[in-house]
Amino acid sequence: MHPDKNKDDPQASEKFADLSAAYEILSDEDKRKLYDRCGEECVKKEGMFDNNGMDPFASFFGDFGFNFGGQEHRQEVHKGANIVVDLFASLEEIYTGNFVEITRNKPILKPAAGTRKCNCRQEMVTRNLGPGRFQMMQQTVCDECPNVKLVNEERILEVEIETGVRDGHEERFVAEGEPHMDGEPGDLVLRIKQMPHPVFERRGDDLYTNVTISLQDALTGFTMDITHLDGHKVNIVREKVTWPGARIRKKGEGMPNYENNNLFGTLFITFDVEFPKQDFSEEQKEKLKEILAQKSNNKVYNGLRM
Repeated sequence: MHPDKNKDDPQASEKFADLSAAYEILSDEDKRKLYDRCGEECVKKEGMFDNNGMDPFASFFGDFGFNFGGQEHRQEVHKGANIVVDLFASLEEIYTGNFVEITRNKPILKPAAGTRKCNCRQEMVTRNLGPGRFQMMQQTVCDECPNVKLVNEERILEVEIETGVRDGHEERFVAEGEPHMDGEPGDLVLRIKQMPHPVFERRGDDLYTNVTISLQDALTGFTMDITHLDGHKVNIVREKVTWPGARIRKKGEGMPNYENNNLFGTLFITFDVEFPKQDFSEEQKEKLKEILAQKSNNKVYNGLRM
């Protein structure tokens, strides 16, 4: 009945429109109830026809190479499930970059004896009930495909932990996920998880660490080296008093930027002061008072910041 297939029949368009309307009513539960109650005119009055020139049978029969209503008909491609796996990386690996090999035991579809039902889909069929009467109904239609079986195969995948990569970054391996009997395999997604570090804490491209010094070094100054993530030394020189909680910054000693590895963040160093635990003699106390020359200026206040 399609007008493109019956160009010589002047009534083809009208007949096809009737079939389209019938399908639209039969395939919608609300429209079908309204039609059963008071007929086609009620459906039209309620404004429930929304065909918009589309071919109602295209989703079941395919478009036969014709473009109905200006829309393309696309067959759904089935795909297996994606696999998401956490890949733990040390801060040293993220600072310098690294290549990691992982073993993937992947189920592969292999040919097997016999056939199987495949590409099952719902199609509309029309049953002739007599002159001028027909019934449309859905039925499941399947193809016969060669049989297959799943066989595990071991594969080695190489993953690059890129310099400065951010926590939670995902690397995708296409078609390395779960297989699908009638479609394409899913993907394998490796999610980078940054492991805690005993010395440094990463915040964006910046690094934070704490250093405990003696009271003597806090009062007289000191020189020390901090071993960085790639082994190079960060030199610290203090020639003045360092109070508890004092913080210094070393520009360019943070993490490399992921987008531009030539840029580095800042290393923040916070100092804690370890006070001596032994008691002093009266003579030592007097000498300390003489050296420090501080007046007793004890102050009581609310140290909470409101």
